[in-house]
Amino acid sequence: MLNITASRRAKKNLVELNIAPLIDMVFILLIFFLVNTSFVKEAGIEVNRPSATTAELQKKAAIMVAVDRENRIFMEGREIDIRAVRANVERALAENPEGGVVVISDKISNAGVVISVMDGCRMAGAENISLAATVPQK
Repeated sequence: MLNITASRRAKKNLVELNIAPLIDMVFILLIFFLVNTSFVKEAGIEVNRPSATTAELQKKAAIMVAVDRENRIFMEGREIDIRAVRANVERALAENPEGGVVVISDKISNAGVVISVMDGCRMAGAENISLAATVPQK
């Protein structure tokens, strides 16, 4: 009888570590960072960008439209028609109204196609449209 009583007293003195609040806190932090993160949607193709000595880094560019060397237009990894640029940019601006548009064109792409893409972006309501370039190596 004495051993059972001592065993019960020893169990009462055990300290339990409840990690449920810690897990809740980790999930709350995860949700906080996911909500406050802006995701950049890439155009989905590699292009040989022209170089410019006055190239500047754009901070709020969230919408990427690419024109490759065969004058095909890509947005979010899929090829789109030149007539669909406006609708696709309007949809992307509805998701992120503060985002700017960056047109990534290949060096040898047709300037007329690039201007038409930029015009479609402007007609979609984009106010900040940039043309991507690389800074030349010194």
